[in-house]
Amino acid sequence: MRIVITGGFGFLGRKVADALLKRRTLCGTPIDQLVLADRFVPAESTVAADPLVDVVQGDLGERLEQIFARPVDVLIHLASAVSSECEADFDLGMSANLDTTRALLDAARAQTAAGGPMPRVVFSSSVAVYGSDAALPLPPVVSESTLPTPQSSYGTQKRVCEQLVAEYTRRGFVDGRVARLMTVSVRPGKPNAAASGFLSGIIREPLSGLPATCPVSPGLRVALASPRRTVEGILAITEAERGSGPGLLTGGLPVNLPALTVTVAEMLDTLRRVAGDAVADLVTLAPDPAVEAIVGSWPAAFDNARAAALGLRPDESFESVVRAYVEDHPEAVTAAALPAAGAIRP
Repeated sequence: MRIVITGGFGFLGRKVADALLKRRTLCGTPIDQLVLADRFVPAESTVAADPLVDVVQGDLGERLEQIFARPVDVLIHLASAVSSECEADFDLGMSANLDTTRALLDAARAQTAAGGPMPRVVFSSSVAVYGSDAALPLPPVVSESTLPTPQSSYGTQKRVCEQLVAEYTRRGFVDGRVARLMTVSVRPGKPNAAASGFLSGIIREPLSGLPATCPVSPGLRVALASPRRTVEGILAITEAERGSGPGLLTGGLPVNLPALTVTVAEMLDTLRRVAGDAVADLVTLAPDPAVEAIVGSWPAAFDNARAAALGLRPDESFESVVRAYVEDHPEAVTAAALPAAGAIRP
């Protein structure tokens, strides 16, 4: 079993790699090699030091020959340019998201055509494929049968890639499956260029003693998933066998990962409750119409039935999301926040 993760040293790539290295198997088969492909590779990495790991560094489109030098059994495609940078630079988004994904699919197709194993390709899409069009408003609750009408370049690129994965699968070139990710919160580390990045920043930064800005109205409803639930969902969709019934991947539709629906105000109230007033007061409201236009176009309430059939469930509450962050990243929580945050630990 040879597995490739694109964006392997990104936030989600590392999380997925960690989970696979802990298990050492996928689909009941021992992992022989885990290839982490990324443009940026840290100088020191405990993941890279694992004997199962092979690192491919550089532009993904220029490293396909190296990646497919040996047969690829599973390709988990997480690499992408994120929402705000795609809106600011159209050509960047089209190149990084659309062109690179097609090149990956063509490389996988070539492997199948040459008599190699048909790769199982898992594409990480996004809630951003949805949007409210003037002629077709979003329903109150969204499911996989809701027509995606993206309202951003990023969402459009993800939607086109979904269709490419479906077409390459229909033609028998790859075994493709699509996981639509909710906004992941709380992400550790530094802020990124995603329009939704503040949904981690308004929790992460105050917990570390830093100020944060909230660029949307507190009443905005959003769909979130913790890193733990997101990784769980990606791996479940990767491993699912095809068929009808519980635990099986039915049809060719994407799977919307389970969503926890909260308002931004509820997120800030949770921060205040679990970390105290001094921490919560580090958040300042500063409306940014451009950010609110992007994030506000995404649906907030989802029918989780398709994910539930695979055994997936949303986070219990936003408090449980914060609890998981504090447990997983205690080094990122200041002493001022720890007494209060400690109260939410099991």
